[in-house]
Amino acid sequence: MSLTLTLALMLTKADLGKMPAGWEAAQTGAGKGSVWKVVADDTAPSKSGLALAQTAAGPEGLFNMCVAKSRFGNNVALAVSLKAIKGESDQGGGVVWLYQDANNYYVTRFNPLEDNFRVYKVVGGKRTHLGKEITCTLDDKHKLAVTDGTIQKPGLVGLWTKADAQTNFDRFEAKEFKK
Repeated sequence: MSLTLTLALMLTKADLGKMPAGWEAAQTGAGKGSVWKVVADDTAPSKSGLALAQTAAGPEGLFNMCVAKSRFGNNVALAVSLKAIKGESDQGGGVVWLYQDANNYYVTRFNPLEDNFRVYKVVGGKRTHLGKEITCTLDDKHKLAVTDGTIQKPGLVGLWTKADAQTNFDRFEAKEFKK
């Protein structure tokens, strides 16, 4: 395998209070939410003192996303550090890939309130628990392996939270490999 494309979230103090360049907010579902901005976070694993945060408390059934404007194929490795800040109905978050639009993508997410780690596909705005040769790890431990081939065209990658989950993200990295 050879590496063809790589993307890393690089935050600077000039980004404080706004969306980093090359990224855009999106949402699945109705209601106000999906407010993303760079915030100060002295506990960020990268030691940068910064994190990209979803700061809105949206309604139940709303999926908040922040996607990079770089297209990746279906053989992509994603990594992120995240910290749940608050949320009553939901907490935590995860990553999206093969994002076609706000209603069609894959997502894996960790929810500390429910103490679970799951992978889903969202097709036509409807989230289905699954999974095409998708392997997910949490804290460097293999946790999930599923198969699903619903979405096959290259797409965007990014970050995801649900409803009122307010979460800080750091050290996001995407790497695409050619087989």
